[in-house]
Amino acid sequence: MHGTLHHVELWVDSLEEALPGFAWLFARLGYTEFQSWEGGRSWLLGGTYIVVEESPARVAGRHDRMRAGLNHLAFHVEDPDVLAKEAGEHGWTLMFADRHPYAGGAQHHAAYLENSAGFEVELVRSAG
Repeated sequence: MHGTLHHVELWVDSLEEALPGFAWLFARLGYTEFQSWEGGRSWLLGGTYIVVEESPARVAGRHDRMRAGLNHLAFHVEDPDVLAKEAGEHGWTLMFADRHPYAGGAQHHAAYLENSAGFEVELVRSAG
């Protein structure tokens, strides 16, 4: 366990807007809802959990992955193309569609998705 990721916390301006897309994504990735409170939710997979929260301590403003801080989250998946096809129904847009599924290079099969709040996820085909 030493050195493995414990959790990630994503602060959003609107939990109501962010929740449907993240809930769908995390469920499809195998996470189960872990905690729920006014203003936040978390999902758990193994020893790692992810929080999506509308914290009263946040500074308002759309997430900008090009600024210093979090650029994106990347997840191993069996088939990124399947999730990319479903993603549009859940508030996600396929990024780099003209280069999909090799936008990361000829040896990197992945789908890059962005939600309306500007958060990016990369779904990387697992080896093997």
